[in-house]
Amino acid sequence: MSVSQHPIALRLERRVGGATKLLATVMMLPLIDGIFPALILAGALTYPFGILETGLLIFGGSATVAVVLAEMDGSPRERLRAIALLALVLLPAAAAEAALAPTIQSLIDMAVFERFAGLVILTVAAKTASARIGEYLPRPAVIIGLGLIASLQPAGASVAFVTDPGLVVRGVAAAGVGVGFAMLIAALGPVLQESVDLDLFRFGSAVALGMLALSVLGLMPTEAPVALGVLCVTALFSFDPGRASSPETDADDESDAVDPDPEPSADAADDEADTPATEDEGRPSPFPVEEESRAPWL
Repeated sequence: MSVSQHPIALRLERRVGGATKLLATVMMLPLIDGIFPALILAGALTYPFGILETGLLIFGGSATVAVVLAEMDGSPRERLRAIALLALVLLPAAAAEAALAPTIQSLIDMAVFERFAGLVILTVAAKTASARIGEYLPRPAVIIGLGLIASLQPAGASVAFVTDPGLVVRGVAAAGVGVGFAMLIAALGPVLQESVDLDLFRFGSAVALGMLALSVLGLMPTEAPVALGVLCVTALFSFDPGRASSPETDADDESDAVDPDPEPSADAADDEADTPATEDEGRPSPFPVEEESRAPWL
């Protein structure tokens, strides 16, 4: 990406064209890769905090924030209109997958599948934190497919369609949280573009995804909103209103440090001409100098 270099969005940007298509791909990816149904089957939407965590981290997340702030052009109203059109497809698709979840649940061993569901969230967290690590990890759809095969129990198979209206409502609510989060970012775009450290928020989101995976694996209390707390702390630390005014301040400091009399005197010019060049002049430095400082997790 042009600003944040988000590994997931950067990979998708090479395949799709346009910021709106890129945002649609990022927000629909949990439905396509099977991450959202896996969380439903693992019981992530059982508690209200789980709905918020799923909506903010799976449908929202750092990739959505990066696309809205770094890639989408136009006024906040135009961005909101594009996200609203995306919601017309995202919400029904989430409802359909939530309606099919109980039928799939009757065909598999949930104790086995929950382990793969936690593993796929850890994979997404690793891919979010580091693009280099993500190159060596399998796609989430592959992990979920292996989980379905490993947990399939043909003896108790039931092809009858089973639906849970409450689960459908919770699934739509989780997708709605993600859409609302994207709209909030778009509405506050002019302020957030100059005040948010996108890479720091990306790294914190990866940590929050890791906490969500631990809760899915049963290593942490499911009802405890640990992942939501990590995400809130990340948002707090990545927001820095002073970032917008820092370039002007640096420019003022540089202008104050400039000598008001830039023309050298004749004696100084003669001294510089008579001074022989040292042996070290013109040699390349043995220590490479980075053009741009990068965070250690990039």
